[in-house]
Amino acid sequence: MASTSKNKSKSKKAKPDPVVVSGMRPTGTLHLGHLNGAIKSWVRLQDEASCYFFVADWHALTTEYANTDGIAGNVDGMVLDWLAAGMDPERSVLFLQSEVPAHAELFLMYSMVIPVPWLERVPTYKEQQEQLEGRDLSTMGFLGYPLLQAADITAYKATAVPVGEDQLPHIELTREVVRRFNRLYGEIFPEPKSVIVPAARVPGTDGRKMSKSYGNSVDLTDDPAAIEKKLSRMVTDTRRQRLIDPGDPKDCPAFRLHEIYCTEEERAELTVACKTASIGCLDCKKVMIKHVVAEVEPMRQRRLEFEKRPGVVTEILAEGGRRAREVADATLAEAKEAMGL
Repeated sequence: MASTSKNKSKSKKAKPDPVVVSGMRPTGTLHLGHLNGAIKSWVRLQDEASCYFFVADWHALTTEYANTDGIAGNVDGMVLDWLAAGMDPERSVLFLQSEVPAHAELFLMYSMVIPVPWLERVPTYKEQQEQLEGRDLSTMGFLGYPLLQAADITAYKATAVPVGEDQLPHIELTREVVRRFNRLYGEIFPEPKSVIVPAARVPGTDGRKMSKSYGNSVDLTDDPAAIEKKLSRMVTDTRRQRLIDPGDPKDCPAFRLHEIYCTEEERAELTVACKTASIGCLDCKKVMIKHVVAEVEPMRQRRLEFEKRPGVVTEILAEGGRRAREVADATLAEAKEAMGL
């Protein structure tokens, strides 16, 4: 009987939680694009997986190596925004990438076995070289940053990575890295799956993708007056030059934010009103603006409360770094042994 009971106990043993890893570069103030493109999903995943979220300061160097003054200064502000949005160091491991050397060692190890053409075919490699004019991106670090991402992910044996669609090629490369490493040295790493983040592309006030570098962002530190001022001026359907001109929400950049923030009923009513020119663009945007303010303002207030606690970010990152190193160092040791090092 004892043996049967023991077997039943084993059969009911819960499966291990999925392991989620993701990071964000500290390149400036966080905005609605970051919130809807990553942070909301991170907050949700805290209750569904073992989560490791890191400040990607090494990744920031891939494009900002000649202008590093702002990187360290952006770390505290970004983590404060994370905390204000609901990221919890009790439920997730929050840490600074450069405080976990195992990432760099795994990156070096992978660079020994991954062919250069695999990196050159990543779409963002040529795209960013074309878009970021005036910068010399012919560096080894820029070419190899997808390998560093692979190291970030595999250091914790991640099974899932939340990404926007533009990052899918990076995760596929990580899967290829894992397959090659496992084939050469034994089954060490799981192949991570991509978790597609909805609403990853949030339009800025000029209709382009929201970005601090474009000057078109609504920041998470903006107060209600600043949010209203920015979004009131957001571009709309160019056919609506006058109040009597009908438009179509499908051609309106501002309406992309309605799709994120407004209710289904509100969107249906505003669509009819736009197409029949029975509402002006400003009044239409005001419906969306009230929802944006309702979400961002409580975050801003929570951030102000965290700012009253000197050293809170330093403490959180120190403890997160300790927890991250414990896991990543064990993984690194296993990978080294497999390689015969």
